[in-house]
Amino acid sequence: MSTDATTYEKTTPIHALVTGAVAGTAGTLAMDLLWYRRYKHNGGEDGFLEWEFSSGTANYEQAAAPAQVGKRLVEGYLQTELSPQTARVMNNVVHLATGVLWGAAHGLLAGSTPRRRASTGLATGVLAWAASYALLAPAKLYKPMWDYPPEVLWKDLSAHLLYGLGTGTAFRALTGHAPAPVNGTPVACD
Repeated sequence: MSTDATTYEKTTPIHALVTGAVAGTAGTLAMDLLWYRRYKHNGGEDGFLEWEFSSGTANYEQAAAPAQVGKRLVEGYLQTELSPQTARVMNNVVHLATGVLWGAAHGLLAGSTPRRRASTGLATGVLAWAASYALLAPAKLYKPMWDYPPEVLWKDLSAHLLYGLGTGTAFRALTGHAPAPVNGTPVACD
């Protein structure tokens, strides 16, 4: 029996939620490293930290979708206009929060199953990818999915699959590799 198919002790919902959030952070980093590699391959010159923390973002007009979503949420809730200088921070906060929240959802679902497979995270990645188009197209932050060329969709989907695999792998590692005892007897791992 492979260790990927072993049965684990159930975890509490709070533990699964927190562990999933941490795993989502790891998945976000994995996805960002892929996006950064693509950026460098296409001639990008910024170092990783400059790129990761949106160093070139000076206002919301040039900001990515996460900043736009955050701006709408904060301005709608607080009923006040944000200054353009907040775009960079907003982009980073919403991007990371999205990865953490999808990770938390993954943790709740994966933590309630008797088997912890890293590949389960692939479903999380696909759901996050599909939800981004389903939510951001009606908000006019993305075009409808069918308006993008297949290669653009594949680049985005492949990054989200890596996010999911990173999240699933981290969640599995953080929740332990030791299978639960069966009738008080430890189960051997191959």
